[in-house]
Amino acid sequence: MTAEPVVHIVDDDPAVRESVAFLLSTAGFDVRAYESAEALLDRAPALEPGCIVTDIRMPAMGGLDLIAELRRRGVHRQIIVITGHGDVPLAVEAMKAGAQDFIEKPFDDETLLAAVRAALQRDSVSGERAAARAAAVARIATLSGREREVLDGLVAGMANKVIAQNLGISPRTVEIYRANVMAKMEAASLSDLVRMAILASS
Repeated sequence: MTAEPVVHIVDDDPAVRESVAFLLSTAGFDVRAYESAEALLDRAPALEPGCIVTDIRMPAMGGLDLIAELRRRGVHRQIIVITGHGDVPLAVEAMKAGAQDFIEKPFDDETLLAAVRAALQRDSVSGERAAARAAAVARIATLSGREREVLDGLVAGMANKVIAQNLGISPRTVEIYRANVMAKMEAASLSDLVRMAILASS
């Protein structure tokens, strides 16, 4: 069972933090609020799937530094940056650093809700892709050296006969290895196998 996505709100201004949390909670979102970037980072290893809404300007650690630190720790979440008037260059910098969206203050409720919905939808898709990639990598790790060589040949578009010549084995032996690879990778077809191999190497 997949846990409900959480909207993580980071803002040092209690009034803003509480009003955004109230708006999102009223709209049916599960919300966690943090008074600083450091408070969010303290939870980083166990951060629930979802998205992060962060102010760009905060004391100590701002939104840009938070994005950089999350990436450094391998924590990948959709990030929406809230910027003040005149901070568009900072917002663009944040997007280059990994933020997916930015909203300028003052913003209306629907703008924020639409941004959060879009971020959670993207996070769901990227989460599914990450899970599929992890599964493909784990399956490839179960292959023997020879099975991996056969897989590489198949992904390169080689026929069994060509793979056999390259590896110095018979086409019949390649067929056996190919069947083993298909079974271990849980691939329903050759295209399925190729797709998994490409996903694992992405």
